[in-house]
Amino acid sequence: MPHPPLPHNPAPFSIPSPCTPPFTSRVCSGSVSVVVTPMVEVIKGESASLPCTFSISPISTNTIVEWFIEEQDTRKRVAFRSQGGDGKSDEGTQLSGRVTMGTDFTLTVSPVQLSDELSFICQVTAGPAGVGEATTMLKLFFAPEKPELKQSGQAISVGESTSSEIGICETKNGHPQPRIIWFKNDQPLPEVKDTREKTYMISSVVKEASGLSTIRSTLYMQPTKEDKDSVFQCTVEYTMPGTQIKKKKSDTITINLNYPSETMNLYLVNTEPVKEGDTVTIKCETDGNPPPEFDFSKDGSALVGQGGVLILKSVKRSDAGVYTCQATDFDNLDADLNRELTLAVNYIDPMTLTPASNVFAKLGMMVEVQCKTKASDAHTVQWKKGSEVLSQTGSLSIKEVSYDNAGEYMCVGAVPSVPGLTAMASINLTVTGKPMIETPVQGEVGKEGDMVTLKCSAHGHPAPQFTWKPSGKQSVSVEGNRVVSSVTLEATAEVMKDGVTCEVSNEHGTDSKAFAVSIKTASDNSAANRADKQQGGSSGVVIAVVVCVLLLLLLVGLLYFLNKKGKLPCSKKDKKEVVNGEVNNDIVVEMKTEKANEEAGLLNKRPGTEQSSYIESSPVKRLSAGLS
Repeated sequence: MPHPPLPHNPAPFSIPSPCTPPFTSRVCSGSVSVVVTPMVEVIKGESASLPCTFSISPISTNTIVEWFIEEQDTRKRVAFRSQGGDGKSDEGTQLSGRVTMGTDFTLTVSPVQLSDELSFICQVTAGPAGVGEATTMLKLFFAPEKPELKQSGQAISVGESTSSEIGICETKNGHPQPRIIWFKNDQPLPEVKDTREKTYMISSVVKEASGLSTIRSTLYMQPTKEDKDSVFQCTVEYTMPGTQIKKKKSDTITINLNYPSETMNLYLVNTEPVKEGDTVTIKCETDGNPPPEFDFSKDGSALVGQGGVLILKSVKRSDAGVYTCQATDFDNLDADLNRELTLAVNYIDPMTLTPASNVFAKLGMMVEVQCKTKASDAHTVQWKKGSEVLSQTGSLSIKEVSYDNAGEYMCVGAVPSVPGLTAMASINLTVTGKPMIETPVQGEVGKEGDMVTLKCSAHGHPAPQFTWKPSGKQSVSVEGNRVVSSVTLEATAEVMKDGVTCEVSNEHGTDSKAFAVSIKTASDNSAANRADKQQGGSSGVVIAVVVCVLLLLLLVGLLYFLNKKGKLPCSKKDKKEVVNGEVNNDIVVEMKTEKANEEAGLLNKRPGTEQSSYIESSPVKRLSAGLS
């Protein structure tokens, strides 16, 4: 058994010198003080360093340090070193080959094994000074594996007089011996070992060949019905160096708990109102486990369900009524396990049309059709043509039918309170009468002799026959309520003069229209040409303005340069001559600027009165250029 740990900071241990009585008769004095770490903690498989320091009085040059292990009250040396010498290990010990001694007399064991968890004694022999020693404990640690929780394979019944096995928790290869803690719904269970209690644990420890410990704990309980959803888990708690307390959690389990039924619930799984054609699911449930057998019936007639579920496919209004579910639990015969459910099936009858078949009406006549239906709840009826709603009642009336009124009409019935519950019927209106040609579109060619294609669109029933005069290559197509005939022919001089006639006819009459054919004139292309010309003209104006501005700026610059050089005719002398009327030319250029320095440079700072007299007395034309 390991020795108990020593105090953390023990006083140096001293052995009286052999020089003093009763060891010798000589009178001498001396002591050896040895200091070690009381306890060294290390993880299995790593290296352990056991330091040893000492002091000697008086100083000795013949000092030997030895390390011993103590096992079963027996000391055995494992290593030694003389002061100034080499460290050596002893052969034939359990540490042979794994122990070394450094120059500072520290003993290193690598790798450490569980069998190394012993008391180590550092002994210092210093000749006349005596012998001293101190003991250190080597403590080993090893983290256990994650605990494995196994659920009991048998079902547990509520109300049994003895406790049942809930599960077995096992953690392997730990040191020191770890501890297992049980949890239910994340709450720790008190550790109880008394088997007379309703909840208790039985633990066992197995010492492996490696020296590590495997812990197994079995939980026993007398569960109640409230434990049907309880979650169980176990945790292994273990220590590591530095007094660390660590934990590892197992996976969770639940228990297979049997308990009698007390209440029943019968309900409709469908969330939307039921309508004809739906699949209906009725479910019957009790609060017992395992669930009992369920029996379904309607109006006294047995129905076949499975596992408390009754499925009705493509229901009809005749499936509406009262459904009954009954169950018997032999563990609780007094329980009322009988429920009823009323099923309502919504419906809408097929739409009834008057007249019932397609309608043929003569052009200009009045047409009236009726649409009716019945439903399980308030309903609406609409007449529609395409996406356009024509009537919100069951009656649709057209006073004077035209060819545009021909086509398919849809009557739609719906029950707003039941999404998706609709019925519809359609009727086709055919308008009969003589054919009518739509407004002709003129044909155009680049020049006489080119080919031209003309289209003649006509309404009418029966479908009209087309005749083109003059004729050409023809084709006929149907576009909605119209019949369209196309003709391709040469634009001869006669065609250009008289045009082309389209004539349509059926049993009710005829109609004809003339299609003009003309040559595309220059005016037809004038829009594009005018746009190009306008764009070109605008560009020309812009260019002209830019050129004028540049010329003007060039002229101003030239005048300014000449004035600075004194070569400008409009010098002081010349200005006087102009004032006196001695001028050869009748044009005077007057320069205006807001900048004082430029005005001064051009006019040589003439007084305002002199300038005014000069401008007003000159019987000449004036050209002004404003400079900014």
